[in-house]
Amino acid sequence: MKKNTRFGETVEGYTIPVLNEREVRAAAGILFLFAFLAILLAILKGDFLLLKYFIIGFLFDFIIRVLINPRFSPTLIIGRLIVSRQVPEYVGAAQKKFAWIIGLVLAVIMFVLIVIVNSYSVITGLICLICLIFLFFESAFGICLGCLFYRWFYKTKAQYCPGEICDVKNKQDIQKTSWVQLLVLVGFIVYIVLAVKFFNDPFKEKPSDLWKIIENARTK
Repeated sequence: MKKNTRFGETVEGYTIPVLNEREVRAAAGILFLFAFLAILLAILKGDFLLLKYFIIGFLFDFIIRVLINPRFSPTLIIGRLIVSRQVPEYVGAAQKKFAWIIGLVLAVIMFVLIVIVNSYSVITGLICLICLIFLFFESAFGICLGCLFYRWFYKTKAQYCPGEICDVKNKQDIQKTSWVQLLVLVGFIVYIVLAVKFFNDPFKEKPSDLWKIIENARTK
């Protein structure tokens, strides 16, 4: 029973309970996808149905993660199935729990405001944006933003952070960015800005059916 209620896994070679970061990232990617689609529907079409379903699912998932055991979180189970053939990457469970408590608090607020009160406001918009940013950074970059606040809150360094971001160390050569690479990045941004400036009107034109275009070309 104790194994089913404790937070994190005991792994040989690690002095504290840990979690598999690959599963966590996979779960974050799943949540980000559905959150993004739900928020997009709400913004573009004013349809909050998918968002409400997402919120109750998100809340249920995080209640299990924080109050019961991450082992039984539906999204983490799916994540485990997806990355089961990959070598585990262990991270400290303590900072993840802190980050997920933040997520749980945000989920409760969203549940009250959107599902129960059936409202929307600047508050719900900001919370949605924060959730998207947190989930995107976790899934795309492996950066747990909530974990970064762990050190500030507890005044102690977190152990076994993803990519060892909690440890101050010198970058290896492959991690360094040269001035040429920065110039390429600036050039790419200028390229996109110019493209928007000169091609915005043509790009607004609605696409035509390809087969009709071919047929019209043949008849000319």
